[in-house]
Amino acid sequence: MSAFFFFSPKQRIVSPKRWVAIFASTLFCIVASLSSLFSSVSAASSSDKGALQVYFVDVEGGQATLFVTPEKQTLLIDTGWPGYDGRDADRIVAAAKNAGVNKIDYVLITHFHEDHVGGAPQLAARIPIGTFIDHGENRESTDKPTVQVWKAYQQLMSTGKYKHILAKPGDPLPIRGMKATIVSADGVVLSDPLPGTGEENSSCKNAEQYPTDQTENRRSVGTLITFGKLRILDLGDLTKDEEMQLMCPKNKLGKIDIYIVSHHGWNQSSSPALVYGITPRVAIMDNGAKKGGTPSVWDIIEKSPGLENLWQLHFSEEGGAAHNVASEFIANLEGTDTGNYLQLTAQPDGRFEVFNSRTQKTQSYPAK
Repeated sequence: MSAFFFFSPKQRIVSPKRWVAIFASTLFCIVASLSSLFSSVSAASSSDKGALQVYFVDVEGGQATLFVTPEKQTLLIDTGWPGYDGRDADRIVAAAKNAGVNKIDYVLITHFHEDHVGGAPQLAARIPIGTFIDHGENRESTDKPTVQVWKAYQQLMSTGKYKHILAKPGDPLPIRGMKATIVSADGVVLSDPLPGTGEENSSCKNAEQYPTDQTENRRSVGTLITFGKLRILDLGDLTKDEEMQLMCPKNKLGKIDIYIVSHHGWNQSSSPALVYGITPRVAIMDNGAKKGGTPSVWDIIEKSPGLENLWQLHFSEEGGAAHNVASEFIANLEGTDTGNYLQLTAQPDGRFEVFNSRTQKTQSYPAK
């Protein structure tokens, strides 16, 4: 950049020493400003590096939730459906790429239904996987789709390419950068409350008693994720009878910041004793357009004390106009399948935000 200086005859000519002083002062100001700018950028970058990223991948009414820790360790809970030309596997890989990772360290299979484990072989063909976590054997041998995906999963594991962890309640998972504790597996739940919990759950008074579920759903591996002050709960498709074992008469889980709504919002799960007992600030429902979002469950969640927002992966056709949240809290509206996702970014001090890939807008939540 050039500079031109014009002086009238009456103007005083500045001495060379004075010009040097002016130049030095100007240079100092520029350097100070750049230093301040780079410090701000560095601080922002450092803050991003210290965040937990969670991607709620749209697998059309199944589940695929990807956790990426500040250390870039990854945990994927469930793999979506089989078939569909690898649609769900491709969406999971796209989320991993978006997060800047090229492998999945741990894949946790909550249970052996096709919308949760079905996509595992296709995913394994697309991205390196380190370890699979599950509850053991398939306990639902009469359901044909379940038997088929179970056999495919067994074939995948028989290759010997992957490590395996058998999930048991109370066990921690070896994931760097966040704490993950198993709270239910294979029809068994925590025997004792987690540290700092165990208060009487007032929502258990006069609570409905539920029959024992006979499907793989009650075998779901449930996980409590703790990241600094933030607590996230994912129970897979755990059924109401098992929820009562966790929540009544004492709440073994404590309060939760983010509840990943069990069973896609179907009425086999999310009893008042659970939802009102954990009192989530935010609930995220991985429902599909034609699967999940049962009005009775939607009402329970919306009436939960302290709830700030419910987010949905899809507009629920079953819910209709009266039982869907406002459009800005829905990733996929009615119409063409676009595979939009929700993304949670959490800080250790309890702050977090939810990004909607459809609207490109972010909702922030302060620490509490």
